[in-house]
Amino acid sequence: MLKKIGIGFAALILALIGVSCASSTVVPQTTGAQPSASAPAPAVPASPATEAIQATTEKPSGPIKAKLIEAQIDGDAVSIPVSDVESDWNTQFAIDSPSGKMNFMAYLLKNKIYVRADVCPPCRSIGYSLDGNTLVCDRCATTFKADTGDGVAGACVDYPKALVPYQISNGNIVMQQADLVTAYESTLNPGWP
Repeated sequence: MLKKIGIGFAALILALIGVSCASSTVVPQTTGAQPSASAPAPAVPASPATEAIQATTEKPSGPIKAKLIEAQIDGDAVSIPVSDVESDWNTQFAIDSPSGKMNFMAYLLKNKIYVRADVCPPCRSIGYSLDGNTLVCDRCATTFKADTGDGVAGACVDYPKALVPYQISNGNIVMQQADLVTAYESTLNPGWP
């Protein structure tokens, strides 16, 4: 009997230690600034902002082609309206950089907005349709997980779509040009940095 009580007591202590450790785990928020372009990129793709977003229109059935929207640039800050992503579900915008035009996508998935580089280097295309939980290249039909950017199937699967960190301010998704350039350049190379 004492042996059973001792085993039960030991199991209870281990469970309490596990709960204590789990509750003290710090989960970083990615809505703030990420390391500058000169710092090494994280090995794990960043997560979208944690603020829940509600779509303002019913989600269309089937694949959703990206709607071209205009980004506003103010110094190093690049912004697009949250309302555009909420109403269109899948959007595309571009910025000019010293190395040329760079394309990005912003889309709504499970009440979160994701901003990613919008380029498929092997097939030299831009443009992805949002099909359920999947991004589909409009040219080569390679598929990527919309929540992680990881390749699933197709010719360009080795070129995951890098995530761009952002903040939501005054109804806008605000990104830094350095973060956009880092994500775009990361997507030009196979694998994650």
